[in-house]
Amino acid sequence: MLHRYVAAPARRVVGLEPTPPGGVVATLHGDEQEAPGLNPAETVQLRNIRRFGAAGALLMAIGALGAGAQPVLQNPVFGVRFLSLPSRMATSALTVTMTGTVIVVIAWLLLGRFALGRTRSGTIPRRLTRSQMDRTLLLWILPLCVAPPMFSRDVYSYLAQSEITARGLDPYEVGPQTALGADNVLTRTVPNIWRETPAPYGPLFLWMGRGITYLTGENIVAGIFLHRLLALAGVALIVWALPRLARRCGVASVSALWLGAANPLLLFHLVAGIHNEALMIGLMLAGTELALRAVEHSGAMRRTDVAFLVGGAALIALSSTIKIPSLIALGFVGMALSRRWGGTLRSVVYVAVLLGTIVVAVQVAVSLGSGLGFGWINTLGTAGVVRSWMSIPTILGLGTGFVGVLLGLGDHTTAVLGLTRPIAAVVAAVIVVRMLVAVLRGRLHPVGALGVALGAVVLLFPVVQPWYLLWAVIPLAAWATTPSFRRPAIAFSSLVSVILMPNGSEYLPFQIVQAAVMTILTIAVLYLLTRNRMPWPTRTGPPARDRGADEYAESS
Repeated sequence: MLHRYVAAPARRVVGLEPTPPGGVVATLHGDEQEAPGLNPAETVQLRNIRRFGAAGALLMAIGALGAGAQPVLQNPVFGVRFLSLPSRMATSALTVTMTGTVIVVIAWLLLGRFALGRTRSGTIPRRLTRSQMDRTLLLWILPLCVAPPMFSRDVYSYLAQSEITARGLDPYEVGPQTALGADNVLTRTVPNIWRETPAPYGPLFLWMGRGITYLTGENIVAGIFLHRLLALAGVALIVWALPRLARRCGVASVSALWLGAANPLLLFHLVAGIHNEALMIGLMLAGTELALRAVEHSGAMRRTDVAFLVGGAALIALSSTIKIPSLIALGFVGMALSRRWGGTLRSVVYVAVLLGTIVVAVQVAVSLGSGLGFGWINTLGTAGVVRSWMSIPTILGLGTGFVGVLLGLGDHTTAVLGLTRPIAAVVAAVIVVRMLVAVLRGRLHPVGALGVALGAVVLLFPVVQPWYLLWAVIPLAAWATTPSFRRPAIAFSSLVSVILMPNGSEYLPFQIVQAAVMTILTIAVLYLLTRNRMPWPTRTGPPARDRGADEYAESS
């Protein structure tokens, strides 16, 4: 009775039940062949798409001079006759930035037809080459590298917390206003909600931030530039690791790069927004790739394999000293290694001891070497003060509280959140454990399981920012190929990319409406001007057998 009603359901929940013969587990994955390059007509269209996206990124950079997340003090364009013009025309600057944002998203969608499109005839599609993808990505990133910060003001918190660290104070005990003073130039740029909040970031990031502060002092523009270089280093690691992980999973490398590295969420929030997720994800993916080189190498482990394993595990541990969620990746590497060593409970224990030792060594070394100690462990939940509409448990709590107010029962939002958030944490933990067991039993590739697990963690996290979605989307881009994943990921990435305000806060409603109307009209005019040069979607029926780029149907 106990086995039937307790043990057996528990085994099914965590995935310990045997897989039935012919059972399908990896429902989001299918092998994807590499494809031949584009023909001359398609190459011309690709160039037009590349220029179209670059024009959008350039418009974003220009509009950000007035609509971006400009610093309160030390604004470098303030008072400059030409460059300060956008800041004196708020609605126009917002229109230019929104238009550029929509253009980049449309260019990305059109590029997808040559990255992962299917032919209506069912033959293997032609895809752009890796070099063509790299050149496109570089051209779209360059304007955003020199633009003011956009979509978020977090970089100013980075600067203030780095200054606190450079002064020898503990950023995990005091916030910018207490440590630097309310009138400090860096404190003035920090959003009000974070001025009294200790740093929620790991010691490695603040250690690097302290180095930036030593170089730049309280020069905000120079600090932004160096923090953006850190973000670009993270993006470079993503671009390096993602196609290699995709090949391990049997996925076309350009498809993975298109959905992961060229994703507008990455361009807008990791490059333009300068978020430290870039470095966290980059180190996590690079460490996963190096570790899997050892785990998936056939034959006995050589010295180089051991070096790859230890180095990869160390990189993942380093990424966790920026933000702790990336440490989940080490669990999936460990389960893959356990399976190689027999998949027994003993092998799991051995691997846990081995990788745990590496994690402890790295985290202790960084915590002590930086002089910041272990206070960062106590501030991991700092972001929980924000109520995010993208978080499932939070939106349920807010919705329930709103209904209670409408029914005259009072506002019980806080009480409901105290219930929904712990339940969501338990559900997320169960999903992560289930994915770990799936890797141990050989049902899922560790990269795919990692993406699913991070997706569950993100959506069930108390706070979800738009760029958090990249925690899951980027690993899944290297593994999940079915339309049931790609279509929602494409749609959600596109939608979230265009609805956020470029200044990291809010505009007046009439300004948003005016800018949105002008953006729609501008895009309509651009469509009319480019309909014969760009591969815009058409519904004119099946194409002829030899029609070049028109052979491509809707992306899958």
